[in-house]
Amino acid sequence: MNISIPKTLYRGTVTAPPSKSAAHRMLICAGLAEGTSVIHGISQSEDMKATLDCLSAMGAVWHREGNTVTVTGADPRKRGEATFPCRESGSTLRFFLPLCLLSEREAVMTGSTTLLSRPLDVYEQICLSQGLLFDRGEDRLTVGGPLCGGHFRVAGDISSQFISGLMFTLPLLEGYSVIELIPPVMSGSYIAMTAQALGAFGIRVELTDNRILIPGGQRYEPRELTVEGDWSNAAFFLALNALGSEIEVEGLLRETLQGDAVIRRLLGRLGRGCPTIDVGDCPDLAPVLMASAAALNGVTLTNTDRLKIKESDRGAAMAEELAKCGVSVTVGDNLITVEAPGELKTPDVPLSGHNDHRIVMACAVLLTRVGGTIEGAEAVNKSFPDFFEVLHALERF
Repeated sequence: MNISIPKTLYRGTVTAPPSKSAAHRMLICAGLAEGTSVIHGISQSEDMKATLDCLSAMGAVWHREGNTVTVTGADPRKRGEATFPCRESGSTLRFFLPLCLLSEREAVMTGSTTLLSRPLDVYEQICLSQGLLFDRGEDRLTVGGPLCGGHFRVAGDISSQFISGLMFTLPLLEGYSVIELIPPVMSGSYIAMTAQALGAFGIRVELTDNRILIPGGQRYEPRELTVEGDWSNAAFFLALNALGSEIEVEGLLRETLQGDAVIRRLLGRLGRGCPTIDVGDCPDLAPVLMASAAALNGVTLTNTDRLKIKESDRGAAMAEELAKCGVSVTVGDNLITVEAPGELKTPDVPLSGHNDHRIVMACAVLLTRVGGTIEGAEAVNKSFPDFFEVLHALERF
């Protein structure tokens, strides 16, 4: 799907979509609860559909009415052999994989080639150390347990999704478990979000320095909860404001554990000069920061190595698209520099979405300065299916 973006500014009010990060966590906790939970604010995105499909594979029962999902939980230790369709959702894959290890019955996890090529070393090493099945192919991953609790040492500078996956799983095992995080610890806000979701469903975990202490033998309790607004996707509208638009974004909590809420401060820094920004705790903001910096004063991003293992190689993808607008970008191993051009140019060819929702939306932000077309715009279905409908409903000035 190709989408044309005019050179324009926007004015109006939008409601932030529900937080994908919070929604994943609430749905999984609901799927593990002994009883029926009601979760309000579940979008129709592909990532949410993946997590719901995997809840079904785990044995949970759910139904949707609009953006409300009612879930009756199941014990993952009692499931039969099952296939878990993760689509392109890294969170779904990494959150459910250790839950699949609770049963000795095989689980087949499927997804796109890009998804299944992403690192899973933490879980592979755990399976190797406990003699568990871990058979990885191009289009599927087959695993089987039963997993034992205990002491787990995990590098703190990898994706927090591995840590969260263990946090969902270990309370269901017998005995006491400890997750030791090897410094430096990145994405601590996402670990805190997982702890918050667990607490809401009656699960006790203790975060102390670089350790997560998890008593075993716990039970998830059913709840009725509402997903808060998503700072990650709201960031694109806030970036438009930094470029001169006048958009009021409703539905965001000012006091939140979402790490991407830092976008408020970071956009201010971009407007005042050419800052150096560490994206180690907010890697999903890198594309929109690069697009905004290209239209403002440039930026240097540090701790960018994890951008290579997202839906695309996000640093390289953004460099390629920014170059079409006359912007010079240098991509190093763990550093990205965006030079501020004297003047942005209208691209002679369409920008590519690289099959990555955040690249598409970042390109849309940039094109409001010069106009142009985005190829592969349907990638927004992964997290924000109606992004362009919301954008085009705004008043132009």
